[in-house]
Amino acid sequence: MTELAADVLVIGGGPAATWAAVKAAQAGADVVLADKGYCGTSGATASAGTGVWYVPPDPASREAAMAGREGLGGYLADRGWMARVLDQTYEGMAELAEAGGYPFPLDDEGRQRRQGVQGPEYLRRMRIRVRRAGVLILDHSPVTELLLDSDGAVAGAAGHRRQEDAAYRVRAGAVVLATGGCAFLSGALGCDVNTGDGALMAAEAGAVLSGMEFSNAYAIAPAFTSVTKTAFYTYATFYHEDGTVLDGAGSQRGRSVIARALLSERVFAQLDHAGEQVRQAMRLAQPNFFLTFDRLGIDPFTQKFEVTLLAEGTVRGTGGIRLTGSDCATGVPGLYAAGDAATRELICGGFTGGGSHNAAWAMSSGTWAGRAAALHARRFRGTTRRLRPAGTTGLRPSGSPGAPGEHREIVRAVQDEVLPYDKNFLRDGSRLAPALAALDTTWARARESLHGTGRDAVRAREAAAMTAHARWMYSAALARTETRGMHKRADFSRQDPFQHHRLLTGGLDNVWVTPESAAANRRAS
Repeated sequence: MTELAADVLVIGGGPAATWAAVKAAQAGADVVLADKGYCGTSGATASAGTGVWYVPPDPASREAAMAGREGLGGYLADRGWMARVLDQTYEGMAELAEAGGYPFPLDDEGRQRRQGVQGPEYLRRMRIRVRRAGVLILDHSPVTELLLDSDGAVAGAAGHRRQEDAAYRVRAGAVVLATGGCAFLSGALGCDVNTGDGALMAAEAGAVLSGMEFSNAYAIAPAFTSVTKTAFYTYATFYHEDGTVLDGAGSQRGRSVIARALLSERVFAQLDHAGEQVRQAMRLAQPNFFLTFDRLGIDPFTQKFEVTLLAEGTVRGTGGIRLTGSDCATGVPGLYAAGDAATRELICGGFTGGGSHNAAWAMSSGTWAGRAAALHARRFRGTTRRLRPAGTTGLRPSGSPGAPGEHREIVRAVQDEVLPYDKNFLRDGSRLAPALAALDTTWARARESLHGTGRDAVRAREAAAMTAHARWMYSAALARTETRGMHKRADFSRQDPFQHHRLLTGGLDNVWVTPESAAANRRAS
């Protein structure tokens, strides 16, 4: 067991985590960052180019930026949070250019274009900034559980160092969860580390979640690769297997048409609406999108290619850990959340896509969470607290431990209920209810027997987190008996003005869902 101590522990290694680590260190904290992979190369952002919700401080432009997404998200966003994120993102992108030296391209007048970043270069520079700030980086060191003190406050975490094949523990005055969302090991590029670990750990410590019904994001990808660059398909025509045009299919509106067709046939696409200038821009913006095409000798602009839909869950959805304050607190003392691990309803409502708002949110929430964690941790300097582990399912079964490798069976059982289009994407209560019942059974089995030590503990916890995530998703989806944002139900196809509220979700063995307004009233009474 390796024992470490820090003021702030940041869990994760993507944009939110690296910004949190830098800002906590700049606030005077001694910081440790623990990443499941190699900080700067793992996660969804590191594998692709991404747009950023970057708007200069012009009142008319800011107003248009906020108003433009409100309807799409079902009017659940908060204007105050949107304005804060736009301010912080504008400041953060300037910092990335100046302190981080990011090589933004120039426009015709020699001004930097800061509306997007190349993920690999962005995170390479953020890793450098983290190290220069004096942060201790623990690569390949997945965290398996939080540690609590006698008052129930979060006071560190424990995990496993893969390369040393040894356990470790970090005592900390505060913890920032920046572990990303959950894509259920669907195969989407960069999402192999996104298994919902942070949400499970937060729930075990007493936090609740919000917006979990907005979790049925599916991205278009060529059938022969995992690259999900859905924006490119705005230039596509989609075709049935027999070569006729698939009417109504599209990347922004019409993805459900593709999903329905995929239930019974193969679907093809061709980027035939992209002119020569657009084609060149696409290759510059996302070169890895074209690698497989080039190797296979396929010209996606003039030839049809088979496509599929890959689940991205809460990576492109908006659900996550509920924040209880502007400092990204979670309601559990000492615990903060940032990036895709936290709900993005505050700026997106019930709909977001890849990059853009998510990228701005990661930068902004990471900044706020890091600073707040550093401030909170100051009160514990020089103190020693008795710690107890908070982890349950996958680490401490309620019954006899199951056979080695049980986590694989749990993952398959969850994927069977979450990945199919006709269960998660094309939602209907008659399919959601039995899927949730099956997931409840899977959770009961996992709670009783799922167990692992060493490397297997990491896999067991991933399986437990995916199971919990799926149950929160479907419980909230059944409770929202309407269509709003990305949550579309065939049996309730209209938006209900009486459900214009956010839904809170929580619990492990017994999952519950309640309107946020009802929860506030209950606290007030």
